[in-house]
Amino acid sequence: MSAVLPPASHSAPVHSSASLYVGDLSPDVSENKLYEVFNNIGQVQSVRVLRDHTTRRSLGYAYVNFQHADHAEKALEIMNFKVITDRPCRIMWSQRDPNVRKSGKGNIFVKNLAKSIDHEQLRDTFAHYGPILSCKVQTNKLTGESLGYGFVHFSNEADALEAIQNANGCALKDQVIEVAPFVGRGQRTKGFTNLFYKNVPRTYSQKNIEDMFAEHGEITSSKFMPAPPNDEKKVCHAGFVNFKTQEQAKTAQEALNHQDLGEKKLQVFIAQRKEERNAELKRKNELVKDERFRQMRGQNLYVKNLGDNVDDTKLNEMFARFGQITSGKIMIDEKTKKSKGFGFVCFQTTESAMQAVSLNGQMFDGKPLYVSMAQRKSERINQIEQNMARRNKPQGGGYMGPYPGAGMPRAYPQGPPMAPWGAHPMMGRPIMAQGPGQYQLVPQQGPSHRGGGGPGTNRGPRGGGRGGRVHDGGRGMGRQFAQHPRENRGPRDNNRIAQAPAPQPVEPQVAVEPAELSTTDFIKAAASLPDQKRKHVFGERLFPMVAQSEPDLAPKITGMLLEMEDTEIVELLESPQALEKKIQEAIAVLNEAQNGEE
Repeated sequence: MSAVLPPASHSAPVHSSASLYVGDLSPDVSENKLYEVFNNIGQVQSVRVLRDHTTRRSLGYAYVNFQHADHAEKALEIMNFKVITDRPCRIMWSQRDPNVRKSGKGNIFVKNLAKSIDHEQLRDTFAHYGPILSCKVQTNKLTGESLGYGFVHFSNEADALEAIQNANGCALKDQVIEVAPFVGRGQRTKGFTNLFYKNVPRTYSQKNIEDMFAEHGEITSSKFMPAPPNDEKKVCHAGFVNFKTQEQAKTAQEALNHQDLGEKKLQVFIAQRKEERNAELKRKNELVKDERFRQMRGQNLYVKNLGDNVDDTKLNEMFARFGQITSGKIMIDEKTKKSKGFGFVCFQTTESAMQAVSLNGQMFDGKPLYVSMAQRKSERINQIEQNMARRNKPQGGGYMGPYPGAGMPRAYPQGPPMAPWGAHPMMGRPIMAQGPGQYQLVPQQGPSHRGGGGPGTNRGPRGGGRGGRVHDGGRGMGRQFAQHPRENRGPRDNNRIAQAPAPQPVEPQVAVEPAELSTTDFIKAAASLPDQKRKHVFGERLFPMVAQSEPDLAPKITGMLLEMEDTEIVELLESPQALEKKIQEAIAVLNEAQNGEE
């Protein structure tokens, strides 16, 4: 029969320091609160709550320094395990020497504790063996419930050895506890001796299971978890068996795993903590996903901007003409049971998938489709980061984007003054994007601005370089040429003009008045335009929306948004929340770029 541990009065160690460690504090406890509490006991010299460097949130512990050591000792006796704000605190002497804490000397590990035992009861149980530096019962961080084990750190190693010898195997609140020297995580044996088993039929008892495992080695401890009698879901027993050596545990696992027990097959695993088990399962799932994605690479398509009424059948019918489909699925929201607006289509061959990508940008159910090769999340994030870095990189003396004002010379670190969409802030002439970093002048339909040209005057492409920088047509030499075309031209200029090709007439623009159309009608009208003109009318619609939120940065932000895919721009036009989110992301990118320049 196991001996019963009697409770004992606490004996504090003789300590010359006047500094206390106060742990298990609520995040709301501040230095002022601790000063008020402890200064009533003795004169407090300083208080420091340890905080996270980034969030400045309390880490749950603090140091309280007294003027005199006897005041600190009195505070330890009075306030230890007392409630501060809403939690009982845990106080011990501050140990400045990290070698003492990390060596493990005098520290013991106690397990199989009753759930009702707390820090104070554990300390009182072991206090008669000698002075205790610290005592802790490990608890669940979310619920605060005891995990059934704890630690007791004695000031003398001899007291710890005596506690192990006398307390191991004794009963504490009707449970036999196990007491052993504390072993640091880095010093523990990497092998395993503890096994977890499950799928044991109800007809088996604890003795039947232990006898099965005992045939393969010496069992040091076991825990049997019977299935609840009234629970139809949990119809099998489970439990843990710990062997003396790793070889015995390994032999038992190999011999008993998948053993036929009649109606069930026994399953035996290496016992793991929940975090370790979840990490291993996550790693295995990632390997399975990687292998599946590797097999489907070049055959799997990502399709988004789908209507709410598009289901799996319509999705498969839409892509069936390109080849044999192995799978096609619309992603469904688990809560609302409605389509998320995107899905995946996997073809039998790569050739079929490549042909199906041609549907990108085509209208389906009133929306332009977005079709591309499916990517892993990590690949997609990496690609987005590279695109953002490319947009931030100055080109051609500060150019950072395809839209007027997206990247001006450094004379305008925040961009030029705001101008209406389509009018270059330095020219007063509308422009039309031809592609990333390229522009073409659009013919004026009214009086010219700042020099030269009358109604209907056609102007060819102007500006130079890859950056698409348009020269100032209303300032300096440009104005002189416009007002006095012959007086300022010498023979050399005439030769250049004679050799230059004749300006090409600009294609008439398709009339789309974005301000007068509803969003749905506008999207349908824009979908019929060529790619070059579609970006232009999208910009006319986006610019005033962006200017409402960020008037000073509207040109830059609009230029960044126009680099997105058409389907993504459509989403921004339909959803003010999505647009505002993208605006904030663009502001963050611009601030980061500006900080880098500074």
